[in-house]
Parts: sequence; structure tokens; C-alpha cells
Amino acid sequence: MKAADLWRMPTPDAEAFASQQPFCIDTMSLPQWIRFVFIARLNALMDARAAMPAKCEVAPAVAAYLQQENTPAHHQLLIVRAVEKVDQIVTEST
Repeated sequence: MKAADLWRMPTPDAEAFASQQPFCIDTMSLPQWIRFVFIARLNALMDARAAMPAKCEVAPAVAAYLQQENTPAHHQLLIVRAVEKVDQIVTEST
């Protein structure tokens, strides 16, 4: 995400975190959700030594978002592969 310049962004307003939609799609961009919700939740679970979610399928949403945003193909490949690896690690840890 850093290489594709998708990391530097403003923190969403507090209300944005109250979304009931998948990926907070109605209140955040997907990169915002990944940075401020997804990564934060995984870190909190690891810090608490809590169980990871039984299923993690973020990569398809990331792939669709990157295509829609016309992200360069090499960045798409790197980002999607990294998220696929996270999906795999989270799912296998249950």
C-alpha cells in the first residue's frame, strides 16, 4: 500500500467507524478501512492473544477496488498477493 501511495491518508471521522456495512463501504474508502479498521483489529486480536476470525476474504474486495481505481498492474499484483497471504494466515490460524 505504501508503494502504491495508498497508505498516507486522513484518519476517518469517529462516526465512520460506526458503519454497519461490510468494509465500512458507506463511510470509508477501502484503503482507509484496511489501514484503520482491518489492520487495527488484527493487531488488537494478536495483542490480546485472541482467536482470529474463522474466515478472512479481504483479497477479492481489494482486487476489485484496485481495478476500479486503475491502479498500475504491478502495484495491484503486489498488494493483492500480500492481502491474499494475510487472508491465508488468518484463516489457517483458527
